Amino acid sequence: MDSTLACLAAWMPRQRWYASKGRTPALRLAATWDMPMVDADADADADARARTLLVWDESSLPPVLYQIPVVARSTETVDAPIDHIIGSPEPGTTLIDGPFDRSYTAALLRLVTEGGRGVGAHARATGRPAASAPAVGDDLPANVLVGEQSNTSVIYRAPNGGSPVICKIYRQLHAGSNPDIELQTALAEAGSPYVPRAVGHVDGEWPDASAHATASGSLAFAQEFLDGVDDAWRVALRAAAAGEDFTERAWALGVATADVHASLATLFPVAPTTSADRAAIAAGWRGRLSTAIAEIPGLGDRRSAIEAVYDRALTHDWPDQQRIHGDFHLGQVILAPDRGWVLLDFEGEPMRPIAERVRPDLALRDVAGMLRSFDYVAGSIRLDQPDRSRESVRLWARSARVAFLGGFAEASGADLATVGPLLEALELDKAVYEAIYEARNRPTWITIPLRAIARLSDPTR
Repeated sequence: MDSTLACLAAWMPRQRWYASKGRTPALRLAATWDMPMVDADADADADARARTLLVWDESSLPPVLYQIPVVARSTETVDAPIDHIIGSPEPGTTLIDGPFDRSYTAALLRLVTEGGRGVGAHARATGRPAASAPAVGDDLPANVLVGEQSNTSVIYRAPNGGSPVICKIYRQLHAGSNPDIELQTALAEAGSPYVPRAVGHVDGEWPDASAHATASGSLAFAQEFLDGVDDAWRVALRAAAAGEDFTERAWALGVATADVHASLATLFPVAPTTSADRAAIAAGWRGRLSTAIAEIPGLGDRRSAIEAVYDRALTHDWPDQQRIHGDFHLGQVILAPDRGWVLLDFEGEPMRPIAERVRPDLALRDVAGMLRSFDYVAGSIRLDQPDRSRESVRLWARSARVAFLGGFAEASGADLATVGPLLEALELDKAVYEAIYEARNRPTWITIPLRAIARLSDPTR
């Protein structure tokens, strides 16, 4: 196993989902199990062994647990692009990244749709088909969705025109049920038209970081795959670039957002926002602001104005807390032909612990996230088209924001005048968070959140 870990340590830093960029992994095996073999593949893949490895990367604190599906094949039979070859831990054997090998993808589909169990040393994986899953055939061709960063998704397409399926493999694992599975499955089985139908998921058990107790969590999630779609970011970006009106679609997106929130409020507990909740949220606002001021020159000049927005929100009543999307922006929504807007990726912020992501929160946090996303569309247009009229782009974003809020208010019954100060504070806090991110990762984009901070903290606007 030492040679396998050495191969993984050399390969993982090149993967988009590896979190500790710039560090050399320090890997420790947590668990491993064999994937249940699909009988139909036994002859064709007699030399292949599909396994799942869970490895702790102790190069960062706290350590990060990764799920690494692999297929071991005789080197002479390997027919995979070099980017998906992990290495040769022993002469004559080559490891392939599992999602890019048919032996693993076939076993994963069977596990998700029919149940079953993969068992290994100190660990196991259990497939759990959804109660209302669409029919899925056997032996579906599979390919990996390109462009993902924190997970790996495999798309299965039925050659006879049946329902395609997408299965998301979680690369970073956390103890607890992933809200992506929990929320979308509940919404789908309640008949919500705004999420894909659930197919099934895989849970796992493994030794925790101390190896003295057992942890459990989510390994993979499969759901209906919608073909011929565009994500809302691209739809909005094209409209803004062409100067096309987006208000009708923004209104419909507001309606979809409110409908999903209403469904979540009936499916999961709702709790009043206590004074302790308000204090904790306000402390988070001020903590992020202090971080931003320490890292971004000139932002300290706006501290008093920003804090005045936060203080104003604290003088008003706050709505109840409930389960929400948690990381809501245009990239988390798709426009499906003959169906309209469909919401995806209910994981919440991936870097936060599961325990935090499953707590009730303010539904207005999702609304604020989408408002910031419209602002980012306008900001990116200005970066790409410097000669474009600033006023025309600003008006496009404003009309989209107003329409989105109108649709949300109509469908939810929310009085936006009453909750307006809280929504402004949440949007301003999101812009402060964005400024920190852009300063650290994408400095050429920092003008987008900084302009928003100036606008949102200006009492004369």
